[in-house]
Amino acid sequence: MRKLAVVCLSLGFALIFSPVQARVFVGKASFYSSHHRTADGGHVGPLTAAHRSLPFGTRVKVTNLRNGRVVYVTINDRGPFVRGRVIDLSRGAARVLGMLHAGVARVRVQTM
Repeated sequence: MRKLAVVCLSLGFALIFSPVQARVFVGKASFYSSHHRTADGGHVGPLTAAHRSLPFGTRVKVTNLRNGRVVYVTINDRGPFVRGRVIDLSRGAARVLGMLHAGVARVRVQTM
C-alpha cells in the first residue's frame, strides 16, 4: 500500500511540475468588449483573451495569418461561444493584430 502511495505521489508531482507541451490552434479569432467581468472574477485587460479549455494564466502567442502581426496575451476568461472560433481577444490585442475593422481574423494560437 505504501509503495502505491509513493508512485501516485510521484506521478502527481510529475504532472504538476512538468512543462506544458506547446499546443497550436488555427481558426478564427474575434474580440469582445471590456465592460464585463471575466470567468476568473477579474476584468478584461488590454492584452487578455478567452479560450474554452486552456488554464487561466496561460500565455499564448496569437499570429494574424493575413498580415503576420503577433501579440502575446494571457488567458483569463472562458469562450468563445461561437462555433468555429478558437479565441476571443481583448480590444487591445485585436488592435495590435490589426483586426478591429474586420472584427474576425484567421489566427494561429500557440501556447508558450
